[in-house]
Amino acid sequence: MHYDRAGMSPDRLKELLERVRAGDTEVASALRELEHLPFSDLGFARVDHHRALRMGMPEVVLGQSKTVEQIAGIARRLIEAGQNVLVTRVDPDKATAVRAILPELRHSPVAGVLSHETVPVKVRAGAPVAIVTAGTSDLPVAEEAAETLRLSGIPFERVFDVGVAGIHRIFGELPALRDAPAVIVVAGMEGALPSVVGGLVRGPIIAVPTSVGYGVAFGGLTALFGMLTGCASGVTVVNIDNGFGAAMAVLRIVNAKGG
Repeated sequence: MHYDRAGMSPDRLKELLERVRAGDTEVASALRELEHLPFSDLGFARVDHHRALRMGMPEVVLGQSKTVEQIAGIARRLIEAGQNVLVTRVDPDKATAVRAILPELRHSPVAGVLSHETVPVKVRAGAPVAIVTAGTSDLPVAEEAAETLRLSGIPFERVFDVGVAGIHRIFGELPALRDAPAVIVVAGMEGALPSVVGGLVRGPIIAVPTSVGYGVAFGGLTALFGMLTGCASGVTVVNIDNGFGAAMAVLRIVNAKGG
């Protein structure tokens, strides 16, 4: 069986070790498979092939401020290493240009991400994580979180447009929110929704302020400050528009529970 030298998932590493133990693969051969495991040096980037073993998910590429060629080079190296690819913060024009080089990449325009499943993602067992938005304007951030959860194998469900301007809309969703292993709440304006959800649900709440709002919303700072000073205790707050960070916080929670 061939193993890509540059990267390896936990399952593939376990399989290699089992083959060594069974005597089907020599130790010297296994060492050759593992010698480039930590990273690949592309000159402009050092691609971390060890991250899937540490975090349960391969390195994710921030597309913002990277050139088309840099994104394509990193994504190609990950694919060659047998790892899945997730590139965040990619505008439509850049996504089109990258896909002209690597057409196998999938573009999610609302989320602003490019992705590729080199290996089919195994969906974890258990109740889905809930992704909740205050309004439709918060969807890009929520979908960035959704794409990150999808590539990490964590099931999720969307509960969109249930903000405090019509708070009755969320009451019918409370049973699902209470069963969720974690709830990501995405909101702009004054950022009140996470505090409301945090007062109704006992599980982990990850709040994401968005840069949605009028006037003194200050590009999401008002929502951020509101969430940081909210009444519901124990709510975790990530940075403005950081749907990816919220999903990674959930991944850490799930990993800690042995999910």
